Amino acid sequence: MLIEQAYLHGKPESNGLLRNQISDFKVFEELPFSPCGEGEHLFVHIRKTGANTVFVARELAKYFEVKEQLVSYAGLKDRFAVTEQWFGVHVPGKQEYNLDDLNIEGVEILSYKRHNKKLRTGALTGNRFELILREVTAIKAFTERWQQIVEQGVPNYFGEQRFGIGGGNIERALSLFSGQKVKDKKKRGMYLSAARSHIFNSVLNERIQQQCFDKVAVGDVLMLAGTQSVFHLDEVDNAIQQRFTDKDVDITAPMWGAGELMTSAAPLALEQEIAGKNQEFSEGLPRFGLKQERRRIRLTVSDTTIELLSAEEDSAQEKSNAVKISFFLPSGCYATTVLRELLNYQDMTTRIDKRETVVNPSQQDSV
Repeated sequence: MLIEQAYLHGKPESNGLLRNQISDFKVFEELPFSPCGEGEHLFVHIRKTGANTVFVARELAKYFEVKEQLVSYAGLKDRFAVTEQWFGVHVPGKQEYNLDDLNIEGVEILSYKRHNKKLRTGALTGNRFELILREVTAIKAFTERWQQIVEQGVPNYFGEQRFGIGGGNIERALSLFSGQKVKDKKKRGMYLSAARSHIFNSVLNERIQQQCFDKVAVGDVLMLAGTQSVFHLDEVDNAIQQRFTDKDVDITAPMWGAGELMTSAAPLALEQEIAGKNQEFSEGLPRFGLKQERRRIRLTVSDTTIELLSAEEDSAQEKSNAVKISFFLPSGCYATTVLRELLNYQDMTTRIDKRETVVNPSQQDSV
């Protein structure tokens, strides 16, 4: 039941391989603070290779001899990558730890320090990505498209991993809305998130189709850069157009829930039309306590680099058409959303082990 996702810049000309090997996909989590050195929570900074976040959290719980719910993390990361991220373990008292004997397969301890607050889900600034794409075709078109993305951004779609294989989480959300009981809170949350994401993606897709993705209009709800603060647009003038061009504000679309939509005029009509086409979702989500929120429809990449790798620089490649790109994305955004607009990629994780391909959207954050 996955919807069409229109391209902002047209379908890419280039093809390439993603994650031909695990080290081709690197993620570096960035927190908005540093551990203070004292408190009931031990923050552990790790580098993991070929291991997912839930597995590492369970192993940490075993090591510290605490319940699994006492181990927390800001965001879940994909197994098929080299990722650096933080874990928090609730260990009251003043015991000093030496983690030299902590041995988890695929995990390297980078540092650890106490902190006075729990590490909560979503408590991260974002993620920095370093990716190597292999066997890239139409290199000139690829580099031109990359520059276009850097300058103009991409549609802030929720990635396909949000919805599970073949959109399975959407089907489970429909079952949930029809009365099926799901006792597992995490699974229930996954299905509800997929339903919200489906409506958001539908609105975003329609705005691209109607060529109003990058055109602010009276009735839009705009979000300030670097924050979640929003305001209703009563008038369009040169100043607001310039702020949009400068990426100081962004157009938003609904994250569906109870309450009235904040938009008016044409943007309201568009969102109501999409809600009407997805009535089971728009009527079902409010029943589970979710409230209307907003999410920006433009995803801006920052701190970007691009490098064409020669055969000498990349001993693992047989051809010289490998490209290394790096960029930073804010929390809750997907690297695959950027890559989708950049090239037609084949994710080689399915070759590694089809049974291990990510089906749970919570297995990765901003990937």
